[in-house]
Amino acid sequence: MAIAKRDIVEGPTELKGHPLPELEQLFLNAGERKYRAKQVYDGIYIQRLNDVQEMSLLPQDLRDRLKRDYRTQSVVLKTVQESVDGTKKFLFELWDGRAVESVLIPSEMVVDGEHPRRLTLCVSTQVGCNLGCVFCATGTLKMARNLTSGEIVDQFLEAQKFSTKPITNIVYMGMGEPMNNYDSVMKATQIFTDQRTNMVAARRTTISTAGVIPGIIRMADEGQIIKLAVSLHATTQDLREDLMPLAKKYPLPELIEALEYYYRKTHKSVTYEYILFDGLNDTLADVKRLGRLARRMPTKVNVIPFHEIDFAMPEGFAGVLKPSSPEQFQWFTDSLRAEDVQVNVRSSAGLDIDAACGQLAFSQEGKGE
Repeated sequence: MAIAKRDIVEGPTELKGHPLPELEQLFLNAGERKYRAKQVYDGIYIQRLNDVQEMSLLPQDLRDRLKRDYRTQSVVLKTVQESVDGTKKFLFELWDGRAVESVLIPSEMVVDGEHPRRLTLCVSTQVGCNLGCVFCATGTLKMARNLTSGEIVDQFLEAQKFSTKPITNIVYMGMGEPMNNYDSVMKATQIFTDQRTNMVAARRTTISTAGVIPGIIRMADEGQIIKLAVSLHATTQDLREDLMPLAKKYPLPELIEALEYYYRKTHKSVTYEYILFDGLNDTLADVKRLGRLARRMPTKVNVIPFHEIDFAMPEGFAGVLKPSSPEQFQWFTDSLRAEDVQVNVRSSAGLDIDAACGQLAFSQEGKGE
């Protein structure tokens, strides 16, 4: 196999992150037999091997060339933090010295008290983020680059080593805006949901967007079968712009129109994510407006506590945001249910290790710069 050209910007050529048809084509282009690609694919995703020298079905000369010319490990684990609730936060270093974080979240316990019903991995898709959502610690970081599909997949493979129970769910809700790295995210999704890899089912895979309309339309037109969640957080355009500057580019009426298009094309429901802020979006008027939006098509609403991000030293509007009181939070969810809306309350898993929703901003100084 000829040595692949290594692009200085994109980094060393990876074996991870290629769906099987793409990997087969890569091998054919390099003069190798197609079935060798399948053997490598199975070695990476079924046997979970990082070292091609351990892929015993391959001839030694091919193993040597792959070892020399390609990289099978896309992320390197630097630290693991564990919460009192069992949540684990991983800091991964990338080939260029940058870093991302992932979070492994157990659900409520079953009767025997030993094993969670679900084990969800929250994966990152970008190093940093350029959307500037004022409630999100990641938004305080500079956007460095997109992750490769290999770097996305490897977060799963490395995190799985820290649990005897299989990861059951994947959510693209970590660092970055998944729709702004659409191609890599969908390549990774092909691998995650491939029955051969035995990772996760498509119905247990969710992509979350701040409201990037072209990505929503593309998902609809491509018939993507994974779930779609949208960070809403406000029912008026003005407040949504204050909280999420992206709303200026993709206004709320156009976003709702895109979501209705998505539903017509896919017949799949949409999840709205709604963080409650004291005195801003937790009033009766907000309940009524959110209820009307939710009833326009099949939806559910995830109501989320605001997790303060003082450790990221937010400024301006971000510095004055406060969570709704527990009493107001309960009133809001009860009132929304009374509006005939399906409501789920998202827990604050990993709060003690800054791993809860909106808190990912690196655990070590100097990473990701």
